[in-house]
Amino acid sequence: MNISELLSRAFNQDFLSAEEGLFLFEHAQTPQLMWVANALRYNKVPAKDVTWIIDRNSNTTNVCIANCKFCNFYRPPGNKEGYITSIEEYKQKIDELFEYGGHQLLLQGGHHPELGLKYYTELFQQLKSLYPQLKLHALGPPEVAHICKLEKLSHTQVLQELMNAGLDSLPGAGAEILDDRVRRLVSKGKCGAQEWLDIMRAAHQLNLTTSATMMFGHVETLLERIQHLVKIRDVQSEKPKEAKGFLAFIPWPFQDEGTLLKKLNRAKNHCTGDEYIRMIALSRIMLPNILHIQASWLTVGKNTAQICLHAGADDFGSIMIEENVVSAAGAQQRFTAQGIQDAILEAGFRPQLRNQQYEYIDLPPEIVQQKLNSNTMIIN
Repeated sequence: MNISELLSRAFNQDFLSAEEGLFLFEHAQTPQLMWVANALRYNKVPAKDVTWIIDRNSNTTNVCIANCKFCNFYRPPGNKEGYITSIEEYKQKIDELFEYGGHQLLLQGGHHPELGLKYYTELFQQLKSLYPQLKLHALGPPEVAHICKLEKLSHTQVLQELMNAGLDSLPGAGAEILDDRVRRLVSKGKCGAQEWLDIMRAAHQLNLTTSATMMFGHVETLLERIQHLVKIRDVQSEKPKEAKGFLAFIPWPFQDEGTLLKKLNRAKNHCTGDEYIRMIALSRIMLPNILHIQASWLTVGKNTAQICLHAGADDFGSIMIEENVVSAAGAQQRFTAQGIQDAILEAGFRPQLRNQQYEYIDLPPEIVQQKLNSNTMIIN
């Protein structure tokens, strides 16, 4: 294989094989990958805008039977620290979200053995009744798979019921690495790789917008990492023409603090800034049919994420008013609304607020006023 030839094909948006992508990752220089990925970014998203969103990442429950070895957040059934979030708690969280100018709730939780389809449809209906403007970016393929098993229903049936109840979009949560060898080692209690992909196929058939993720840098091989990208790309290529499918791809490195994987000496976070930048660039190169690539400032920090904006990424994600899962494993980065805009400006781009459909929206009056009055907006 030849680096120049492969990069030329990537520049022309050819679908590279997993082996070809691996060759580039192992042999191409970082500036080479960044240059091609940046060119592809401008082909897909021509403007100098970098998008961001105001949302809140809340959890339905921390009770879970999946027993993922990278998760410090979950509690087993019967644990005294287990909880199910109440409507009154949601109301407080959503009121705060609206006060900060956001309208989207990223709502996820554990695989609770007693929370089935009726619980989620009634919850979504109640939240939408209380807050008609609220957008629910909720659950994820593993949670949908869990509900399907509890109810003995198909993926399409469960997704349709959730959509009827108010689901607006489906996050790409729980992908980790889409290889069953890896999943047996890190998240044996979750759905397998094929079911994760099949649920996304079903969502796209229903014209439900989704995103895709990858948590890398634990027990996977480099080839398995690149094969993950190819599987995502293949599902995207199958979507109906009118569907958006995977609107964004978000990779982040495994956070190891206090995790069972680290305690068992099976995995440790060794991901450097350079490796993350290369993964962002390779994501753009391997996924020419996905429009947006997001840099995970939450896990790699501001400086590395800013460089990623020159390596194929066009989105900076959310200010994360609330985030409990990744933070529990050591990700402690934080941004205010002003801080995320400043970081984008420092990197040489225009910050642009968006919604989950990546439609541009105006800054809320609250943030405009905060900017006039102060250089910092405090969000707890």
